[in-house]
Amino acid sequence: MVKVYEIDGVRPVVHPSAYVHPSAVLIGDVIVGPRCYIGPCASLRGDFGRLILEEGANLQDSCVMHGFPLEDTVVEVDGHIGHGAVLHGCRVGRNAMVGMNAVVMDKAVVGAESIVAAMSFVKAGMVIPPRSMVMGTPAKVVRALSDDDVAWKSFGTRQYHELAVRSLQTMREVDADTAVAPDRGRIAFDTSALHTPKS
Repeated sequence: MVKVYEIDGVRPVVHPSAYVHPSAVLIGDVIVGPRCYIGPCASLRGDFGRLILEEGANLQDSCVMHGFPLEDTVVEVDGHIGHGAVLHGCRVGRNAMVGMNAVVMDKAVVGAESIVAAMSFVKAGMVIPPRSMVMGTPAKVVRALSDDDVAWKSFGTRQYHELAVRSLQTMREVDADTAVAPDRGRIAFDTSALHTPKS
């Protein structure tokens, strides 16, 4: 059962095709669009401003979304938010990625098809041009992204689209096995398009 909480008469909206892990918490003015994936222990606190995940966006394990009153925090279509990232009062553009444990602050804009490197700090008000690689603390644009970089990012996001479907269809709470079965299967995964973008 998804943990959703109403506050001040406003409750979260979750599209039926989205997957929200039962340990994630959604409070108040949160809108989760079609085909989104919300990972374990994510916290979406719509108790001040509105939080929006547009179609196909993913917000992975232990991510935090929050914002200021009367402001929207938005992850646009196919936005990809890595494990442990924090989004506060910002906008992540279409098909952009925020890496693991990165922080994106108020009124910052991550341009479409850009990548914010893991552990980066995007300061308040920064506007990142489309198709940029940014990294550091504070984050700086280090180069333009290639078509291969964008294809790599898009491949990863498609895996999360599929994970939302797999999770809706097959994830269930069970008791752990006590020993490894000799015929234990593995999760099937297509690695043909994997590469890591250069910094």
